[in-house]
This record gives sequence, structure tokens and C-alpha cells, in this order.
Amino acid sequence: MSRLKSELEVVCPCCQSVLVIDLNLGRVVSHHEPERADKPELSDAHRILDAEAARREAIFKQSVDAEKHRGDALSRRFEEALRQARQEPITKPTRDFDLE
Repeated sequence: MSRLKSELEVVCPCCQSVLVIDLNLGRVVSHHEPERADKPELSDAHRILDAEAARREAIFKQSVDAEKHRGDALSRRFEEALRQARQEPITKPTRDFDLE
């Protein structure tokens, strides 16, 4: 592809992508990413999809278990707060109006 005189080609130091920048526009007009060394093969697609499905299923089971035990934790917190409220003496709250 031919470049214009106002275009500048720059290589990214981090990812080695080639960026073509138009100096007149002050924008990136195109980029080309290098081939990845760890690019997955098409023959591994089924294995990768199965691994991701298993990971999603494990996360879902973990969230279901957490939701099942959530009620127990909330009831324990409620019982503790109720026990603490019974132990505290009952006092009349002070209002700003009473302080004047």
C-alpha cells in the first residue's frame, strides 16, 4: 500500500505493532499487529471451549453456594445485633432542639 508524504510509520516499542500516522490529520490511519507466537490453533478450539465452559461452570457453582449460605450469615449478623441491642441500656436520644 502506498503511503502519502504526510504519513509516518512508527513501530510500537511495547507490542511491536506498526502504526501509520497522518501528520496533517494528527491521527492513526492504520495499524498492523504482528503475528502472535502463542496464537491458538484451530484444532485446539474444542479443548479451549471446553476449558472455558468448565471455568464458567465452576464460577457459577461457587456463586450458587455463596448465595445459599448468604442467608445463614445474614441471620447470624441479625442475631448478634439483636443480642447487642438487648444488652445496651435504653436512653432518650438527644436532639438539637433540646440543647438550646
